[in-house]
Amino acid sequence: MRKILMIYTGGTIGMVRNAATGALESCDFDNLASNIPEMRLCNADIDIVTFDRPIDSSDMTPGHWADIVRIIDGNYCKYDGFVILHGTDTMAFTASALSFMLENLSKPVILTGSQLPIEAIRTDAKENLLTAIEIAAACDNEGRAMVPEVCIFFHEELIRGNRSSKVSANNLAAFSSNNYPLLAHSGTEIEYHREYIRRCDPSKPFTAHYEMDPGIVIFSLFPGIQREAVEGILRNDAVKGVIFRTFGSGNAPESEWLVELLSDAVRAGKTIVNITQCATGKVQMEKYRTGRQLLEAGIVSGHDSTVEAALTKLMFLMGKGLSQKEIQRQMNTSIAGEITL
Repeated sequence: MRKILMIYTGGTIGMVRNAATGALESCDFDNLASNIPEMRLCNADIDIVTFDRPIDSSDMTPGHWADIVRIIDGNYCKYDGFVILHGTDTMAFTASALSFMLENLSKPVILTGSQLPIEAIRTDAKENLLTAIEIAAACDNEGRAMVPEVCIFFHEELIRGNRSSKVSANNLAAFSSNNYPLLAHSGTEIEYHREYIRRCDPSKPFTAHYEMDPGIVIFSLFPGIQREAVEGILRNDAVKGVIFRTFGSGNAPESEWLVELLSDAVRAGKTIVNITQCATGKVQMEKYRTGRQLLEAGIVSGHDSTVEAALTKLMFLMGKGLSQKEIQRQMNTSIAGEITL
């Protein structure tokens, strides 16, 4: 039997409705387990740890990411896989962050949750949780983990964590991987797409990282954006990095003041990463003059990265205390399968 450690952080999957107010509130994990007696039928030996106080995922912080990493790192040799129960709102951010913080991972770390509480009649919690456990325990004929990556399993789909985005607040199919194929699909059987699954380097050790620098902002261009708004962001000393959401394939207005502010920010040591506002596709700043001006200003391409992956990757690299030049180089390198080059 494979040994699985389940980490319960909170989220809708573990919520119950307050009889007095009607609001959903976090409950302890014992309530969740009692609502899914099928867990006892899983072909896995499951242990459970919970956050001291389960949280709504809107309250998730880099400090909580470090807590999750600490639990996995401290138990890495004892278990064959890990399942993280997490609220959906920031699940893609956590999955992206963990993909960088858990370097050279050789075991599955599967995040899941639900859109409906476990006690709801039509809840999606049972299928998501039971299949996540099955995937975390899956191994090939040689005993190696089938999916040694940080992933999200949700509504029949297994997505690489740093390629995931939440795309619906209401649909049960809440997550999508717009720029990378699914790693597996759950039907009557689980069909793994092995050609897309990332493998660790067996010559290197697993390494856990804890430091993330949150001195980053995300801002999006829009027609009519004002100099004062951009200047307030780029000249703020607390801002060390920027995720810059541009038009199309990485384009921006040909405004002298905008290029000047961006160039000044790069010269001041800030790292600015260009990602497209489009749901699919990638940044190609060399394609049009409106993109080349950003390239010449020292803006770094985010390629086909999601917002979540670009943000957490930059947090991770800045947290390592790297130079601006090295951060720019690694932003243009796929370090956990987060971009396509």
